[in-house]
Amino acid sequence: MDIVVTSLEAWDGVWRRNQHLVAGLLRRRADLRVLFVEPATDPLHAALGAGQPRLGRGLRAGPELDGIAPGALWLLEPTKWLPRRVDRRMDERWARQVLRTARSLDMGDPVLWVNDPTGSLLVEATHWRSLYDVTDDWTLAERSTAATERIIAQEQILLARCDEVIVCSPALAASKGALRDVTLVPNGVDTAAYGVAYDRPSDLPTGPVAVYVGTLHGDRLDVELCAATARALHGSGHLVLVGPDALGSGQRSRLEAAGVLMLGARASTDVPAYVQHADVLVVPHVVTPFTDSLDPIKLYEYQASGRPVVSTPVAGFRDVVDDLVTLAASDTFAAAVADVVGAAGRPDEAVAAEADPERAAGADWARRVDQLVEVLGRLDQGGSNA
Repeated sequence: MDIVVTSLEAWDGVWRRNQHLVAGLLRRRADLRVLFVEPATDPLHAALGAGQPRLGRGLRAGPELDGIAPGALWLLEPTKWLPRRVDRRMDERWARQVLRTARSLDMGDPVLWVNDPTGSLLVEATHWRSLYDVTDDWTLAERSTAATERIIAQEQILLARCDEVIVCSPALAASKGALRDVTLVPNGVDTAAYGVAYDRPSDLPTGPVAVYVGTLHGDRLDVELCAATARALHGSGHLVLVGPDALGSGQRSRLEAAGVLMLGARASTDVPAYVQHADVLVVPHVVTPFTDSLDPIKLYEYQASGRPVVSTPVAGFRDVVDDLVTLAASDTFAAAVADVVGAAGRPDEAVAAEADPERAAGADWARRVDQLVEVLGRLDQGGSNA
């Protein structure tokens, strides 16, 4: 079987849902090949901002990974030359590039796995068997009117024409399941990684730390709440944010002025060390219809660590029954974090005894791969839609 994945995220050291599931599938099936289509680079946008402009790397072999045969994973990184408002046919050219690349790899009748809704163009252009993986309800995110209308139109095609739809959260199961049959495949955690005791990362400040792990993005992160929490911890500890930075310059400046320490992206293999050495793990998220659609991966990572958690009442954390999870509204969140930090007083070497990956064993990525294998099996039996 061949699979073409249109992903919302690049294949890099920060592993998210797509990478865990794809790698798990490749380890299960020696006959499987995957073309993983990454988001296009945007050199013009980077040049106009603070980024470093670069062209997409095109087609290349995937990295060497344990248990995965050479030639089983291919990556495609296109280039976005102009904004959509200038280049009206940009998405069509993207779709043609994906089709050409699949043909160059002799993928004549692959399964199409759509995570980036732009993949709806491939659903329309081919007779490939298709799977829509809904991980975020981007129709509810704050975007321009044009962007929202485009996403809604793409999703209508995907929900109507894809052979299978999987969703990651109960909220998505309810909303998308009202329109068609869907399969719930939640997010997960590499529990084995949390069963190891790690040394304290050298870039964590001395003293108590409240740690957040995840992409720093205004759709999820409550910037003002983070700033208030850092100020509440002043003199007793630090708020540390670990993850890729997708914030605007103004948001970043407010966090820095409040004393928030932003460490940037860390490889997924390094994340358990930051989680284990937190005195408290925090989830300072906004509560919106968009965040209500999510199934946070950090829920399972935090549970596997055995550390105390303070979270705003967001989906996932507000639904779990866990004595280590404290829910706090935005007006009490900073004080709740400061209370846990003040009561911590644990020796740092205690992390090994506190880690409890069995608390999240039911959410191991291997179980999610099992679920996905069943879905792909149905597609395989159904054959092509041609």
